Amino acid sequence: MAVKTRLKKGDQVRVIAGKHKGLEGEILAVHRDIGRVLVENVGMIKKALRPTQENPRGGFREQEAPIHVSNVQVLDPQSGEPTRIRVGTGEDGRKQRIAAKSGVSLDD
Repeated sequence: MAVKTRLKKGDQVRVIAGKHKGLEGEILAVHRDIGRVLVENVGMIKKALRPTQENPRGGFREQEAPIHVSNVQVLDPQSGEPTRIRVGTGEDGRKQRIAAKSGVSLDD
């Protein structure tokens, strides 16, 4: 079941709950089917790499693990504080995402 979210790739977010609370970063990917997002340098895990011809010793790679969309909140572009997102119409009459705290458009 897909999760409805107003978050998009490239948004600046702050983690508001969980082990990584307070960290900020840019969204790298949004997985709507599982309701999770990948945030740059948040939720780092070590992934084991199987030995291959290119890398015969194998090893480990650090990468971001997805965190639930309810644990992140987009940052207001004006104040830098976490804010909710509402949908409104712009000057051209098209729908756009708006920061609830300041009223600034997030889709510029």
